[in-house]
Amino acid sequence: MNFVWRAICLLGFAVCYLATGAHAAERLPTPVAQALKNAGVPQSAVSMLVQEVDTRQARLAVNVGQPMNPASVMKLLTTYAALELLGPAYTWKTEAYTHGTLKDGFLEGDLILKGYGDPKLNLENFWLLLRQLRARGLREIRGDLVLDHSFFEAVDYDPARFDNEPLRAYNVGPDALLVNFKATRLQFIPQPDSLSVQVIADPLPAQVDIINLLTLTTAPCNGWKEALRTDVTTSATGWRVILTGNYPADCREKITHLSLLTHPQFAYGVFRRLWEESGGKLTGGMRVATLPTDAQRMAVMESPALTEVVRDINKYSNNVMARQVYLTLGADASKRPAREQDADAAIRDWLVRKGLTMPELVIDNGAGLSRNARISADSLGKLLLAAWRSPLMPEFIASLPLVAIDGTMQKRLTANGIAGHAHIKTGSLEGARAIAGYVLDKNGKRQIVVFLVNHPHSAASQAAQDALLQCVYERVC
Repeated sequence: MNFVWRAICLLGFAVCYLATGAHAAERLPTPVAQALKNAGVPQSAVSMLVQEVDTRQARLAVNVGQPMNPASVMKLLTTYAALELLGPAYTWKTEAYTHGTLKDGFLEGDLILKGYGDPKLNLENFWLLLRQLRARGLREIRGDLVLDHSFFEAVDYDPARFDNEPLRAYNVGPDALLVNFKATRLQFIPQPDSLSVQVIADPLPAQVDIINLLTLTTAPCNGWKEALRTDVTTSATGWRVILTGNYPADCREKITHLSLLTHPQFAYGVFRRLWEESGGKLTGGMRVATLPTDAQRMAVMESPALTEVVRDINKYSNNVMARQVYLTLGADASKRPAREQDADAAIRDWLVRKGLTMPELVIDNGAGLSRNARISADSLGKLLLAAWRSPLMPEFIASLPLVAIDGTMQKRLTANGIAGHAHIKTGSLEGARAIAGYVLDKNGKRQIVVFLVNHPHSAASQAAQDALLQCVYERVC
């Protein structure tokens, strides 16, 4: 902490605490106010709360009752509710059934995969499920691969609806048989000798081809993703992903993710690819249907425990995982195929039982990837205070990004004393930026911090957020 920063924070302290009565808590700390001014964000567009967990009175409260779009900070509500309602040891299952006659490794009939909403049926776990089938002697499937995703109610989901970016992995919708987040990892590797770019796609569905037309350039590595173009076309055998544009050699190796095909198409394509790579054979095609009553279960894959899933959701702000958990809450409460309205009702009932009143709350999909979601800083503060007092507090707090250490906060505040002393969930949408979580200040006191910004210039408000976190840590605001 250098002298200039300390002086600025002390000035903020004087402004905050030399004022009288309620007005002291409503006045922005000077470093925060200055950063917001630099960003072109007025105080009316922010909502802010700072409160020590062992007190009833907020130290700082600015527009705390105002409904705001929290972006991914909404995941705090979904994940905390899941820990309490489902339990930290809750797991999901994905089952494989045979329907037909299995003899000497040959299945004269169909193989059925039934999903129950596993948020983390990643490539490795899906491969392990197939490996179970091979270990149990199955070599050739002479019928179809049948996919049963009826555990979630079927909805007409459009991945382009939110921002017209249907190939972006953050726009993947939920599905009871979600395989590898319905995402293909593209790794770009410059090849200077041949002036080309190698592209490794994994997992690549069997019915998809990558057409690599990228050009290696000497341009600086700025905005490299924007310099790439991805077009998806259909062919006689499936789909083609055509990559065009420039890739700077200065970028070295980079990674991005694409969401391809529908959920059933993707699950089938990845299954077929892995199955054939393992030496298996599938002579039929793919169908979507419910599990026959006379099918025989052959293998099952169990997910990691909810505590691990919640860590992935909050550390890395995974939207589709949050939506899977959200719908699981609905299915668990209603005992029928999961619907968003059932999940909404389950969380609201839980809030009532906990004595948490949030009249402004609009949960929407539980992930915060929404233009309609709303919650106030006051409600988020009450939620974080309840979580602090919960027996599951350690699991919940450990799921939040640790400032300057990991997750979405890994690269922030790395050179300041607060590094490693705050667990903060972030949120980011066009027109909305948010942080919420806990700061362990330099005196060893735990502080709840909420900072919501809804404004066209909100993307420039990160400096103000960081200034608030730093001065809370220093106990000067």
